Amino acid sequence: MAQYTQLGLQDAASPLMEELLHFHDHALMIITLISAFVLYIILTMVTAKTTDKYILDSQEVEIIWTVLPAIILVLIALPSLRILYLLDEINDPHLTIKAMGHQWYWSYEYTDYEDLGFDSYMVPTQDLTPGQFRLLEADHRMVIPVESPIRVLVSAEDVLHSWAVPSLGVKMDAVPGRLNQVAFVASRPGVFFGQCSEICGANHSFMPIVVEAVPLEHFENWSSLMLEDA
Repeated sequence: MAQYTQLGLQDAASPLMEELLHFHDHALMIITLISAFVLYIILTMVTAKTTDKYILDSQEVEIIWTVLPAIILVLIALPSLRILYLLDEINDPHLTIKAMGHQWYWSYEYTDYEDLGFDSYMVPTQDLTPGQFRLLEADHRMVIPVESPIRVLVSAEDVLHSWAVPSLGVKMDAVPGRLNQVAFVASRPGVFFGQCSEICGANHSFMPIVVEAVPLEHFENWSSLMLEDA
């Protein structure tokens, strides 16, 4: 999860988020170089006392400052398109979960099981235990197995919501009457926090998303207990 005074993105917990972090660093480096070069040109123009007529009117310089930005845009566009296609790629998911947004809580349904579903509400501040995070902890977590392709079907019951978990590189709008899907793979065990990222009403900031990635054996034990309780 994000920390106080943190400037960068959250640590990646999925291959897709790792790709997004690499692209972020790649684009940021290009922007930094361009900004430094433009600043140098501005300072040179302000402080220089002489001019060069071959630079003021030069076909070669115009060709360079036309072709060079085009090359830079290609260097940014190609990795961006690659990641865009990777985000939409869904190959034989091992588990499908339906996430339904309500005002103001999430409900989850494990469609591969006959009767496994629950509502996930935010834990009130007065009920928090030591170690839990205010406004981020939910009474029921969405438990998934590690290193397994997961597909999440996202929709809403009433208004627009958005199912987002930054550490997993996942963000999908929940639209009433529409079923969107998003896929990810949790590369390591852990608890990953997110929140509704759409302005869905007065309690918009009080419907957290908690995804707990566990080994497959632990997931099977959890699912068995949930089915027994149901």
